[in-house]
Amino acid sequence: MTKELQKTLKSYGQDRDSLIPILQSVQEKFGYVSEQSVTGIASYLNISESTIYGVATFYTQFRFTRPGDHIIRVCQGTACHVRGAQRIMNEVVKHLGIKPGETTPDYKFSLERVACFGSCALSPVVVADNRVYGRMTAQKTKQVLKEME
Repeated sequence: MTKELQKTLKSYGQDRDSLIPILQSVQEKFGYVSEQSVTGIASYLNISESTIYGVATFYTQFRFTRPGDHIIRVCQGTACHVRGAQRIMNEVVKHLGIKPGETTPDYKFSLERVACFGSCALSPVVVADNRVYGRMTAQKTKQVLKEME
């Protein structure tokens, strides 16, 4: 177990009620919940790894693979769809060479399809590194990606 993980775990009690807050903290610190983290958490809380996976896979907020340095999210909600979200997604897929849910081999980018951001007045919307870009086009999105490279 890494020192960083040990430090994170020590800030929580060793009861099962700490599992979700620990998972959230681990993901915030490392970007995802690794196999090594699951093993360390299981040992710390004295519960099985399968119990941890059972809880963590129930919630969509937890990821088990390392994300890219830059996370690109393309809204696919109704307003965005009507205004060209699929063309934007196609451009991102083409530019990065990955599909939604994947990460580039160099871990530079991850691509996510999102059902709705709730920013319909700005549609179509792309969120890159938590920055919201509204009224996007495929060309504008390509420019954002180039600036992030």
